[in-house]
Amino acid sequence: MNEILETVVAPGVVRRSDRGLCVAGRRITLYLIEDHLRAGWPPHILRHWLRLSEREMAEVLDYINANRSDFDREYERVANQAAEREEYWRKHEQLRRKDLKPIRRNLTPE
Repeated sequence: MNEILETVVAPGVVRRSDRGLCVAGRRITLYLIEDHLRAGWPPHILRHWLRLSEREMAEVLDYINANRSDFDREYERVANQAAEREEYWRKHEQLRRKDLKPIRRNLTPE
């Protein structure tokens, strides 16, 4: 089994080997938080929805703002990888469905 490594990046922010940048002690990625912030969610609503403390949310926002250019590059890379994965699996599912034999249904009693 692969061991998950965690590296402290800043107060309240860690880099996990399996997820990337996360809120320390949680499985919530900073990319998820950024998705919602870019979608227009106010930070206080997002904080409540994710059940983060005021301190945790402040540390995340401080990290993102202090490292904006590096974070934006990493965010775009992660978003592109996610889009590529989604496209791959959509095509895979289309091919799988095409290969399925049609189910023969005889609904009349005989």
